[in-house]
Amino acid sequence: MSERLGIDEIELSSTAVTVRWNDGHTSTYDPKYLRINCGCAECVEEWTNRKLLDPVSVAADIRAEDHLMVGRYAVQFLWSDAHFTGIYPFDLLRRLCKCDECKVPAAGSAEDDAGAVAEG
Repeated sequence: MSERLGIDEIELSSTAVTVRWNDGHTSTYDPKYLRINCGCAECVEEWTNRKLLDPVSVAADIRAEDHLMVGRYAVQFLWSDAHFTGIYPFDLLRRLCKCDECKVPAAGSAEDDAGAVAEG
């Protein structure tokens, strides 16, 4: 069995959130992108999953000022707009990575199969 997805280190700057994963991968996120993708009850309607947070309301220069590890499965950020209730499970945070390596589905995966059907 493979090692469970985990985070070795998180680095916060005024322009990026950098996550070093326990599998050796490094993800660099735009803070506004992460803030807009918060899934807490203040940002997403619980029953319908309708987004409540208007992306336009998030400042372009928002930054993560601090973070807390939530057990061994998620991270919580304190944002410069004082928002702090959202947690980012590791699997969600990894799916939010926009690097070329993470955008390519694994060969034979369901995403790969679905893409082939949609294109066919």
